Amino acid sequence: MLKAPAKTPPMTRAEVAAFIEALAAHNPAPESELTFTDPFTLLVAVVLSAQATDLSVNRATVGLFAAAPNPAAMVVLGVDGVAAHIRSIGLWQTKARNVVQLSRELVENHGGQVPRDRAALEALPGVGRKTANVVLNVAFGESTMAVDTHIFRLGNRTGLAPGKTPREVEDSLIKRIPAALLRESHHWLILHGRYVCKARRPECWRCVAAAPCRYPDKSPAPDAALQAT
Repeated sequence: MLKAPAKTPPMTRAEVAAFIEALAAHNPAPESELTFTDPFTLLVAVVLSAQATDLSVNRATVGLFAAAPNPAAMVVLGVDGVAAHIRSIGLWQTKARNVVQLSRELVENHGGQVPRDRAALEALPGVGRKTANVVLNVAFGESTMAVDTHIFRLGNRTGLAPGKTPREVEDSLIKRIPAALLRESHHWLILHGRYVCKARRPECWRCVAAAPCRYPDKSPAPDAALQAT
């Protein structure tokens, strides 16, 4: 279970809008960093990405998707065949079983198609709320918010959407972010948390949204830190 960082006062709705608009201006066309070609390959990539980097998943799925580009082919490939492609990824044994079983269920229960339905997605092996949110957002264009470790940290640290659990942060973000910007915010916040608002030391000196951020201990630029010592 994710642990909430030290509490930061929540932003006002105007500050939330300013924060998101700053990220939008900096990156007007955000995209997932996972490599995929359709809803099925996206679903598999997201399942594989749990406790793994997007880069490691992309390296593994080059061969996997060449061998099994659809659910029926993935079932034929089987657990051992999937495992051979993903051994470099953490939890590969469990993930191989889940990928084959979810592919089997897609064939048997959904005509080989990824369902555009949260309950149906979450009923698939290895698919939880976060994974379903990513698929609904990226593959089907819905305004969902997948709260991973980056967004959870950022929501609490900045005051954007404080919450004790990922679901609390998710619900708060959905309520507070302007509706027109909500879908893309999924990407903006993940990328910002991954590359700027980092876990150990946020790089506040190069944050385009630093002004509305309520984090009280903003990190100075490295040169300034050296001068202060």
